[in-house]
Amino acid sequence: MKPATLKVWSRVHTWSSLVCTLFMLLLTLTGLPLIFHDEIDHWLEPRAAQSWTQAQLKPIDQAIIATLARQPGQVPIYLSFDEDRPVVNLTTGETGDAAEAAMRFNPIDLRTAAPPRGEPPQGGIMDTVLEFHTDMLLGKAGEYFLGIMGVSFVLALVSGVVLYTPFARKPGFATVRRNKSTRLRWLDWHNVIGGVTLAWALVVGLTGTVNTLADPITAWWRADALARMAHDRTGPIQAYVPGIVETALGNARAAMPGMDVQFVAFPGAAFSSHDHIAVYLKGATPLTAKLLTPVMVDARTGRVDGVAPMPWYMQGLLLAQPLHFGDYGGLAMKILWALLDLVTIVVLGSGLYLWLGKPRPAKKRAMKKQVMAA
Repeated sequence: MKPATLKVWSRVHTWSSLVCTLFMLLLTLTGLPLIFHDEIDHWLEPRAAQSWTQAQLKPIDQAIIATLARQPGQVPIYLSFDEDRPVVNLTTGETGDAAEAAMRFNPIDLRTAAPPRGEPPQGGIMDTVLEFHTDMLLGKAGEYFLGIMGVSFVLALVSGVVLYTPFARKPGFATVRRNKSTRLRWLDWHNVIGGVTLAWALVVGLTGTVNTLADPITAWWRADALARMAHDRTGPIQAYVPGIVETALGNARAAMPGMDVQFVAFPGAAFSSHDHIAVYLKGATPLTAKLLTPVMVDARTGRVDGVAPMPWYMQGLLLAQPLHFGDYGGLAMKILWALLDLVTIVVLGSGLYLWLGKPRPAKKRAMKKQVMAA
């Protein structure tokens, strides 16, 4: 590589690193506990193990009707399912297309069709940490800003590889010059550790950047693939028909055997149409459980109108979210993600130390004058 080209890449690496380092340090520090989000939540708010039989559970429509009776004027918007207890979560609003801020979250115990006893309050400490990690508590502006920092981080990684490759050819990869100055030894360790964690850092950096684009990616999918499945998004919103949910779930499962229900979007919701109940199914394996397949069911008859697997860009988004936190390979993968996160903190910190300790031109000239005077 020509010296001029090497100099350009050096500047790219320096400034892309400086732009994102402090923010990436914040993200790696807040991301560390988020890797164990579920474990920490269970530790802070322990729940006794529950057992139940299918015969003990009331029909889902009965639970919905009971909840709506307690909240006159509300209509169902979303329905989701707890995995470790017989609870469904009904989101309601005054209209099917109500704004998110106007929605109500209603957990329902299917054994009683009433709110679960001892339901923990929403919005614990881990939710606050997640919000800070996602947007620094600045909303969408903060989320998109962190997306830019993610791009800068990836650029720093790529430029670092370009700069280290010529060096690694001579003494060999992972060489630490122990007979050199402290700063040069730190530089070697910075390069070695950065090289070892490069693949992981690229994965986390890229998936984190993709996650900040979740809203525009989802909006594109809704306007494209979902719109083609929904034949009515402008007419009156179909009212909830008692008993229709059980029918819709049964027909959706029959259309896609071997898949489980992730959540349901009622007519008017952002993820449905004005006259459909959209049943979102997930796979049965740890990986395919992150991929969703929407089944559009007629909200009047319960008949399946269409099934459409997510397009590639939505699949990429759905996989990026769990991959970012190592949240699909069990505890062993979470521990590996945590160790790599700690190592990345060292890489970021050492990079900042190297820049702060870098001899400046004025300092170099002063040292040269001292040598000449002596």
